[in-house]
Order: sequence, then C-alpha cells, then structure tokens
Amino acid sequence: MSMPPDGEDLAMPPDVRFVKRLVVILTTVMIAGLVLIVGLLVARLSQAPAPLALPDSVALPEGTSPEAVTLARDWVLVLAEGEILLFDRATGALAHRIALP
Repeated sequence: MSMPPDGEDLAMPPDVRFVKRLVVILTTVMIAGLVLIVGLLVARLSQAPAPLALPDSVALPEGTSPEAVTLARDWVLVLAEGEILLFDRATGALAHRIALP
C-alpha cells in the first residue's frame, strides 16, 4: 500500500465522519453541563442561609433544665429531664408537655 503524497487528505467514510461529529457534540454537551453544574453549585453555596425566626424567649417550667433543643417550622421542642416540652415558635408559649416513660 502506498502513502498519499503530502498535502492530500484521505476522504473519510461517511460512517466515520458521522461518529466523529457525534463525539464532538457529546464532548461539547458534557463540558457545557459540567460548567453549568459547577456554576450552580458556586451560586448556591455562596448564598447566606435564611435566618431562623426564633421566639424572643422560651420560659421553661421551674426545676427543668434543657438537655436538647430541636427547631421546626412551627414549634420548638425542648428535651428536659424525663419530659418533652413543645413550645409554639411564634409566641414562645408552652403548647404541650409530654412525660417520658
């Protein structure tokens, strides 16, 4: 088999040209997707978290000391010695008192 003279390109078969185009398109789409994902992550992580709206004060009943506090959208839960205290988040008023077994 002889080599073509310099300056002459070999004509590629149509199947190979089609596959080459598909590879170029796939590579372009993957790079664009990666740039988009990184951009969205940077934008999302650079935002400050929304501030929590906490009640001004939560008055614990006499003789209880909190062991854990859990915040939810509408309430504040305080785990005290042997009981669970459920406070309204907007007002800070005691809503429920549940004794633990």
